[in-house]
Order: sequence, then structure tokens, then C-alpha cells
Amino acid sequence: MKKILIAVLLLAVIGLGVGYMIYNKPFENMNRAKADMAMSATELFTAYENDEAAANSKFLDKIIEVSGTVKEANTDEAGNISITLECGSDMFGVICQLDNLAEQPRKDFKEGESLTLKGICTGMLMDVVLVRCVLV
Repeated sequence: MKKILIAVLLLAVIGLGVGYMIYNKPFENMNRAKADMAMSATELFTAYENDEAAANSKFLDKIIEVSGTVKEANTDEAGNISITLECGSDMFGVICQLDNLAEQPRKDFKEGESLTLKGICTGMLMDVVLVRCVLV
């Protein structure tokens, strides 16, 4: 009985230690993170439009540096900024959600201006989405 109790307590301590480490894992600083690949917004969107499964295996959860022209820039009620880059489609684009954890040099973006952003690809819903983006 004592051995079982000791084993259970040991597993509980190990589980708590692992949980504490995961909870306190620091975020990667996107300003200093190296991009896994660089491309235009049109190339990224076309890759997803042609074969989403292949594009997911290539881009999903990777840091991508994407260049393009601002189609639209929005700020929600919480102050989160999303920039949609032009990709050749009237309805869709590449949405880049700026990183709230990184200091952003700018918060205002104009339609038609060229930008290069770096962020983590989370796949395609109707638009291709990059999160935790920073200006390059």
C-alpha cells in the first residue's frame, strides 16, 4: 500500500512540474525570430488555393515572411490590428494579425501601401491567416 501511495505522489509531483513548465513557457520574440521562408502574399494564397493539404504540410505553424500591398486594415474594439494583403482575389486575401506581445513601430496602415510582415501561418479558412505578425 505504501508503494502505491509513493508512486501516485511521485507521478503527481512530476505532473505538476511539467504543467508549471508548460504554463510558464515564454513566447518566442517575433522581432528576433528567423523566418522559415519568404514569399509574396499572392504566392502564399495561390499555394493554398491550389492544394490546401500540401500547403498545410509546407506552411502550417511555420514563420513566414510575406510581402504585399495593403488591401484593408482594421482595428477591433480590443485594439487588435489585422491587415489584409492583396492576393489577386476580389473577395479573399492574406490576413496578418499583428502581435500584441511585440512592440509595433506603427499602428496605422493605408490601402495600397507595400508591406513586408513576418508571422506564424495558421492555415486557410477563406483567407490565409498569419498570427503574431510584426513588420520587417
